[in-house]
Amino acid sequence: MPEFIPLHFDRLDPATQSTRSLEFRQIMAQRRTIRDFSPEPVPFELIENAIATAASAPSGANQQPWRFVVVSDAEIKHQIRLAAEAEERENYESRFPQEWLDALAPFGTNWEKPFLDICPYLIVVFRIDYGLDGDRKIKHYYVQESVGIACGLLLSALHLAGLATLTHTPSPMGFLTQILNRPANERPFLLIPVGYPAPDAQVPALPKKPLSEVMTVTS
Repeated sequence: MPEFIPLHFDRLDPATQSTRSLEFRQIMAQRRTIRDFSPEPVPFELIENAIATAASAPSGANQQPWRFVVVSDAEIKHQIRLAAEAEERENYESRFPQEWLDALAPFGTNWEKPFLDICPYLIVVFRIDYGLDGDRKIKHYYVQESVGIACGLLLSALHLAGLATLTHTPSPMGFLTQILNRPANERPFLLIPVGYPAPDAQVPALPKKPLSEVMTVTS
């Protein structure tokens, strides 16, 4: 049985609650996925703090089934770019159904991924499908859900620190396991380029659904 300790919880007054929630809502409303990065260096402290925040996420049975691999080495980033482009080129030319290509068309994306070389950091998130105790496998529960929550916190923390990100999911992603020499129980989940936007960066003018479409209140 785990040891139980008193909960540390700051009960805020209503005015502070309202101010904080509105400020966070407004900050996060400015978050955008970008593909035009600057090579300008980023303080590693910001990356470390964001990952520490992500690692505080709730997880099934507190098994914390995640690994965050931070890549800054130019040669390794280039290896990742070449492997990702090889998969993505095949995707765009033969794997993707026309319906998916039509959905992607307004964004102007293609198989070329220069941002993987340009941005100062790549954070590769791996899900840990099972633990290991010697030769014994330890089942992990709610892995996808747990890692997804952690990634949401990670993206929020990076944005709050004044950094821009891209959620990149080249498929298949097995090359990340090989290039980064990860063990068999870890599987690539998400590749996140991180940095500052290029001075001329542009993003699509995409509206978000209004609250009335995404929230239902029942009594």
